[in-house]
Amino acid sequence: MEKNFGRHSAAVVILAAGLGKRMKSDKAKVLHEILGRPMILYVVGTAAAVAGKDVIAVIGNQAEKVREIVSGHYDVSFALQEKQRGTGHAVMCALPNIPEHAGHVLILCGDVPLITTDTLMRLTEDHLAKNRDISLLAVKRDDPSGYGRILTDESMNLTGIAEEADATSEQKKIKMINAGIYCVKKDFLTDALQKIRPENAQGEFYLTDIIGIAHKEGKNAGVMISEDADEVIGINTPAELAKVEKIMLIKKEQGKMS
Repeated sequence: MEKNFGRHSAAVVILAAGLGKRMKSDKAKVLHEILGRPMILYVVGTAAAVAGKDVIAVIGNQAEKVREIVSGHYDVSFALQEKQRGTGHAVMCALPNIPEHAGHVLILCGDVPLITTDTLMRLTEDHLAKNRDISLLAVKRDDPSGYGRILTDESMNLTGIAEEADATSEQKKIKMINAGIYCVKKDFLTDALQKIRPENAQGEFYLTDIIGIAHKEGKNAGVMISEDADEVIGINTPAELAKVEKIMLIKKEQGKMS
């Protein structure tokens, strides 16, 4: 049963539009199966447990197939991202679908199937308790290479994210990394998305840019650290798919997953 946050109701946006070229398959990435079930269904099920019907899946590659599979199991809405122009653009596509009563938005990725309802609840509750404009889920890794490093000030206020390619040698020593899961005040999200620009090598709108905007504008931005680094493993390759399937199998055997 979803948690009722009262007037602080949170909707969930799931980014599920990518093809996933590194999967070496013609199938949309989120349709690849884990233990016989498309990975997107794990994420949508977790999101629905938090937000009920207030879940928006952003679809693109093989949109109709993804819509058909998800709709067969859950009552959610869909936003179409016709051209994949980055994570920020994907959330822009979802904005019109976010219900008016939702004051906050949780943003998840459709390729992170181990994320739990409990962690999303704790992130939302932490976000509300500290009256933040934006909260980011983080994990610590002994080997953080390849991930965006989380930059904070001495009070643990979030100041930015240094992507691997842009990080200084000092920043690369940071073990706290971006899990790519956000809880954001809807008003701030709507405003900040209008300010991001595709000024990068990919020519894409990066969702991470809203953190820099929050810092620049003196907004309340912070981090919640999850103890379970496995929970936020993103699937980009067949090897990562196999790794997540193995973890999921162990969790099921331990009764930690249904």
